[in-house]
Amino acid sequence: EYRELTVQRAIHELERYLIGKDPRDIALHYHNIYRDSYWRSGPVLMSALSAIDMCLWDINAKALDVPLYRMLGGKVRDRVKIYVNGWFAGARKPEEFARQAKVAVQRGVKALKWDPFGKAYMNISPAELDHALACIDAVRTAVGDSVDLLIEGHGRFNKVTAVKIAKELEQFKPVWFEEPIPPDSIGDLADVKRQSPVPIAAGERLYNTRAFRELLNCKAVDFVQPDVSHAGGVTGCREIAALADCYYIPFAPHNPSGPIANAVTLQLAASIPNFFILEIMDT
Repeated sequence: EYRELTVQRAIHELERYLIGKDPRDIALHYHNIYRDSYWRSGPVLMSALSAIDMCLWDINAKALDVPLYRMLGGKVRDRVKIYVNGWFAGARKPEEFARQAKVAVQRGVKALKWDPFGKAYMNISPAELDHALACIDAVRTAVGDSVDLLIEGHGRFNKVTAVKIAKELEQFKPVWFEEPIPPDSIGDLADVKRQSPVPIAAGERLYNTRAFRELLNCKAVDFVQPDVSHAGGVTGCREIAALADCYYIPFAPHNPSGPIANAVTLQLAASIPNFFILEIMDT
């Protein structure tokens, strides 16, 4: 997101290492690319590495003429539960959100995610909060209790405001409150989770297994949300899912990034035991 050309350049820089190597040695190449980066991590390197890792897995699956999930241990499920993002495009008022939610549900959607908080940042005024709650209430009333609601924060609030919002959200029984504060401080997110009456989800802006280890050790989330495009591709997301499973935390991958990421994440969802739900863009 927002650094596409930089990541593209980083991928081409890795040609110096990759050209002439055997693409079947995925673990070796993943390790060497990560090890030999002077900075070891960062979103640009990890996004480039994620792309290469996805390509290497794809090459191997095609060479063996099997679906990728077969190489990942086979299927643990035949169907993948999804929630839809982007269903609300253009809505501003509660009645507009309600109308578009009904349209989505009529198409068979059973879980809806959106950010109802407008342009509020760090703090939220009483009027802004009342409007957000009215939008959520309108959607809940429109679709009933059988449809799951997931509330997005986009990492925009301070701790006090995040906790205030979380307490107001409880009445609507959301699946989770996502990224209530910026991703920079896992310890502060843990503080919010301890005070929140609703589950907390986060992880889309973390990009290696070690960051997720800290997230889990701090007991900062109820759901982990790595993105296959940034958190190490297939190899990285499998590691993160296995780590989360040690804490009995569900794996709910972030997935708004287009058809390639969607195809890869579906293969992961098919084969990871602690998978919970997958994000799908309405478009």
